[in-house]
Amino acid sequence: MKRIALVLFATVSMMANAQTLQEKQAPQINISGEGKVFATPDEAVITIGVENMGPDANDVKKKNDAAIDAVIKYLKGAKVPEKDYQTKRVSLNRNYDYDKKKYSFVASQQIVIHLKDLSKYDALMMGVVDAGANQVNGVEFRTSKQAQYESEARVLAVANAKKKAGDYAGALGQAIGKALLVTDNTQTYYPMPMMRAELKSIAGDAAMDTLAVGEIVVTANVNISFELK
Repeated sequence: MKRIALVLFATVSMMANAQTLQEKQAPQINISGEGKVFATPDEAVITIGVENMGPDANDVKKKNDAAIDAVIKYLKGAKVPEKDYQTKRVSLNRNYDYDKKKYSFVASQQIVIHLKDLSKYDALMMGVVDAGANQVNGVEFRTSKQAQYESEARVLAVANAKKKAGDYAGALGQAIGKALLVTDNTQTYYPMPMMRAELKSIAGDAAMDTLAVGEIVVTANVNISFELK
């Protein structure tokens, strides 16, 4: 009987403590906020490639290696810092043609170039084409002030959340107090407006505009719990 009484007393005490905590918890409102900063890109991350096909694996690989070597030498000659370009993927695949009953080989390699001066975009593209690159696999536009714009977007996100919280509290005849909890829900995203294409089309007319940089939207998302008064 004593053991049962002790267990019953402990259960009642826990329930009483939980009720006391609920009574002491301040009323609050949970709000999400978003901040956006629009910026003109001044950098680009360009992924180029070299691809060759043929019936002999050694011959295909040699052709690809020679083209890649020429592209890298061009980048060095163009004073692109070595830290700003890197091999991304290398492959040598064997394919079978069921109609011709023959094997063929495909060698490919990609190089990612971080171009920090967009005014050199056309010259760079023409240079890598002349050197032997025959594919562009993607262009990501970026800004050199990413950290600054992210900070500005976060401030805007908090202001947006506070404004929304004030609207809801005012409609309830109350006011917001201090922030109780702040959660950052931001995800970094870089737009990729140009997908895989043949670089030969770019080399056809260098006088034409070949780059539409548009705008980058730097976004911050936050969730804030405010005390209600």
